[in-house]
Amino acid sequence: MRAQRAGGAEQEKPGRRRWRPLRRIDYPRRGRGRIRRWLPSWRQLLSAAVLVIVPLTGWLAWFFATTEVPDDLNAFATQQNNVYFWADGTEMARVGETNRQEVPLDQVPKPVRGAVLAAENATFYSDPGVSLKGIGRAVWQMVSGGDTQGGSTITQQYVKNIYLNQHQDYSRKLREAVIAIKLDDRMTKGDILAGYLNTSWFGRGSYGIERAAAAYYGKDVSQLDPSEGAFLAALLKGAGQYDPALSQENRERAEERWSWILDRMVEVGQLSAAERARYTVFPEPKPQPKSAGLGGQVGYLVDMARSYVETHSDITQAQLDLGGHQIVTTFEKPKVEALAVAVQEATKGLDPDNREVDKLVKVGAASVALDGRIVALYGGPNYLKQGFNNANTSTVPVGSAFTPLVYAAGLSQGVQRERGGNRTPVTPATPYNGDNGVNVMTPEGPYWGRDGKIAKTANDGKRNWGPVTLRGAVEQSVNGPMMQLGMDIGLDRVQKTATDLGLLPGSMGELVPAFGVGNSTPSAIRTADAYTAFAAGGSRTDPYSVLRITRNGAPLALQLPTAAQALPAPVAGEVDAALKGAVRNGSAAAVAEAGPGLAAKPGTTADRTAGWTVGYDGQLSTAVTVFRADLRDMKLLPLEGVGGAAPDTPDSALPTRIWTSYMKAAGGR
Repeated sequence: MRAQRAGGAEQEKPGRRRWRPLRRIDYPRRGRGRIRRWLPSWRQLLSAAVLVIVPLTGWLAWFFATTEVPDDLNAFATQQNNVYFWADGTEMARVGETNRQEVPLDQVPKPVRGAVLAAENATFYSDPGVSLKGIGRAVWQMVSGGDTQGGSTITQQYVKNIYLNQHQDYSRKLREAVIAIKLDDRMTKGDILAGYLNTSWFGRGSYGIERAAAAYYGKDVSQLDPSEGAFLAALLKGAGQYDPALSQENRERAEERWSWILDRMVEVGQLSAAERARYTVFPEPKPQPKSAGLGGQVGYLVDMARSYVETHSDITQAQLDLGGHQIVTTFEKPKVEALAVAVQEATKGLDPDNREVDKLVKVGAASVALDGRIVALYGGPNYLKQGFNNANTSTVPVGSAFTPLVYAAGLSQGVQRERGGNRTPVTPATPYNGDNGVNVMTPEGPYWGRDGKIAKTANDGKRNWGPVTLRGAVEQSVNGPMMQLGMDIGLDRVQKTATDLGLLPGSMGELVPAFGVGNSTPSAIRTADAYTAFAAGGSRTDPYSVLRITRNGAPLALQLPTAAQALPAPVAGEVDAALKGAVRNGSAAAVAEAGPGLAAKPGTTADRTAGWTVGYDGQLSTAVTVFRADLRDMKLLPLEGVGGAAPDTPDSALPTRIWTSYMKAAGGR
């Protein structure tokens, strides 16, 4: 029994000491001097250490075990430019938020790699992915408010680039170290170094040493010497402070660090003293280059090429956005420039400030090789000001430039003028009534329109031509016979021929008499491509804008179109003869000055809302269209009087001038 004090208080028995936690702490220590009483005993120090270290060690073990190397790379780190090239392989444009391009490590010269190692992490090949001394220094700098960028190995910096954000805090630094240790165990040192060189920021919009070499020296990384490599290594400490183009202070810092890195390379065995002695002059970078933008026609070309890749390969939009693709297009820079110049020269007379009809004038043009390659187009005055591509619009009626397709359908399929009767062939010499205002006939009689009136033919200028052969109607652009021919063939059959020639079903107009004279709205690209069949014996290929595509040098599958026989060769030959006749002594005579052997057809519409010229030489088929429209609603406006032209000037006059100037410059080349 425990002794009880008065009032029920518990008393200690003699010889036993009661455990009192507060007393055992004994701090401040009793019975000690004025100073010593405040100094903890070794037992107290050991107890405190156990209380702190054991839980901390356990937490660190847990943190290490649960911190995993992420499966997905940081999208920003792996994002690269998509690079678009002209058909001859020269660079056209770089598109993407990040100017980066991967290169294998063996393409980076050994001295350049050595410069990076000397500057950033000389013990890279022997350390476990982290530097405890460096981490301690970095933690102290963070605690003391100093520079938070130091203390990382190349492996840690690579982890920061691809897995983590750029915020400097204790949590990120610790995660960086743990992932670096694990990554060092999973990857080879070579792969880590390659990843670091391909994801690091070098300034001038460049991520990765390949684009840095181009940005500062206009070279491929494989062409860099040790001195240039030392300068690029200096940029890793902070490109904004070491790019000489930014300030004189930057230049002084860059030259000092460049010299130190070369000396350091000798110190760590990455460069011999004799070779170091060769580099005494700072390798001045070239002036900061202007990036290839999307202004002028380039943006239209890039848009078209990207669209082709998305629809003719397994590459998704998301994969394209990730970048790293090299896309070689079909576009030929001299022809693109020649087409732009032709448009600019022909439209100099437009005065939208003082002539109302000159406002909202749009020009679209496309030039297609006989094998379907789109070699040039004109989409508008400047992609950055007008993103809408006039060459690829499907809202402008093609007008009488459609009649050669009707002619081809008639020659290949014949006509049926009586319901239930046999189809009978027509030839280029078959006569039709060429007068204006003739009733349009069906097998049952006149064609009655929805307005309750009989549809009638309408020639340009309401001219009466009398009897005219089908070939003559094509050569002289007599619309009445072609409207009636379409009805005699069967508009559904004409439509089939048009789609066989490459016009898209969605651009087909309503199957009414106006169908035969161009109420369809194919783009300039598709119209130019359709005419290639007349020059190539009836064979044609869908238009395409990309020749090949790679990603980081590895080729990717791309579906390219193949040729198809759209017309019998004799039929194509007859259409070709008529179009050449139009140039010799017909409606397209104005284009003759562009060269020999040309075939062409001007196009107009009854409501005067579009003008066209379409034609070809032995190698190129080109279509030019001019229209007026507010791109917000695409409502077409009349062209009469554009450029101060007389009221009776055909609306094909301006496109003819553009076509002639371009083909004169680019045809046959």
